[in-house]
Amino acid sequence: MTVVPITSPDLDAAEVSWFAALCSDDFRYLGVPDGSLRSSWEHCSEIVRTAEAQGFRNILCPSSYQVGQDTLSFVAACAPVTERINLLAAIRCGEMQPLMLARTVATLDHMLKGRLTLNVISSDFPGEVADSAFRYRRSHEVVEILRKAWTRDEIEHDGDVYKLKKVSADPAKPYQQNGGPLLYFGGYSPDALELCGAQCDVYLMWPEPKEVIAQRMRDVHERAKAHGRTLDYGLRVHMIVRDTEAEAREYAEELVSKLDDEQGRAIRARALDATSLGVSHQAKNRDLADAEGYVERHLWTGIGRARSGCGAAIVGSTDQVMSEIEEYRKMGVRAFIFSGYPHMEECLSFGSRVLPNLKTCSLPHVYGRVPDQTPATPLGTGERR
Repeated sequence: MTVVPITSPDLDAAEVSWFAALCSDDFRYLGVPDGSLRSSWEHCSEIVRTAEAQGFRNILCPSSYQVGQDTLSFVAACAPVTERINLLAAIRCGEMQPLMLARTVATLDHMLKGRLTLNVISSDFPGEVADSAFRYRRSHEVVEILRKAWTRDEIEHDGDVYKLKKVSADPAKPYQQNGGPLLYFGGYSPDALELCGAQCDVYLMWPEPKEVIAQRMRDVHERAKAHGRTLDYGLRVHMIVRDTEAEAREYAEELVSKLDDEQGRAIRARALDATSLGVSHQAKNRDLADAEGYVERHLWTGIGRARSGCGAAIVGSTDQVMSEIEEYRKMGVRAFIFSGYPHMEECLSFGSRVLPNLKTCSLPHVYGRVPDQTPATPLGTGERR
């Protein structure tokens, strides 16, 4: 199913990433806290090191105020204990003054020698209930200022939220010379698609039926095209892969066998994005699913009973999971962010069963950039793998 002209037609590989459970999101049985899996530096950094050893090319480090660890501090601490894997750090636009954020990101990028990518998030802050249009306007300005800080010597910005006049950008020059870290972004509203089409590099989607994903990719492609840009596309989805389909489905049932629905609702409600349009689409998947929770033969929505955000898993044998990934690749998906419960065990399971059969890469850095950027003065090699 070919959907849109892909951003990188010469790329015959995919970026395959894992997930670091920074936000108290690791369970042996969904909804049942397990002290050995709590969100600690020791546990989550071990996930990162294991993913690197398995050959994953990137790892998503999520962000949440109410639970878990600080994302940027965690990513900084990972710099000296990793060598090859990229760190995909989530940043919530507006939490930090944009120029200070640009400097922080540049510092991290130098620490990681260019192994930094960013997941741009537009959400309410703790205690805040902001209008959606305002949040995306704020996020749009934040990203615009980041781009200027990374690529120009002096910054001027006259926006509705931020106003900057002749501010030096010297402290904010990243290791990656060609526009700074790649920007990944996910969102469903028209304002979200406009932000991604105008400013970001990779549009991330949560799991839905393939025809829905195909239409979403077409919509985003049109928004990017209106700005003279093209994007890459990514899918964030959980994984349950076993030697046989029966074993995989049995494990899915076991995973929710101790889930109390009230506890599941409490877990979903504590997330800052609990009322977002994207989360509502994940709930719709569960409503459309069959009695066992499958909205497609291999797409199981049971994860979403105890999790806000990405709420479905690809479930199947090694060959079936490989076929699913290949279908998404043919649609134009070039970045995959996988995870599973418990995250360490499933990292090893996917890493041994599926990953050796996939041709992987880090996404090219030359696609989808805002066209009117002025290159900054080189500070290092800045080459990406």
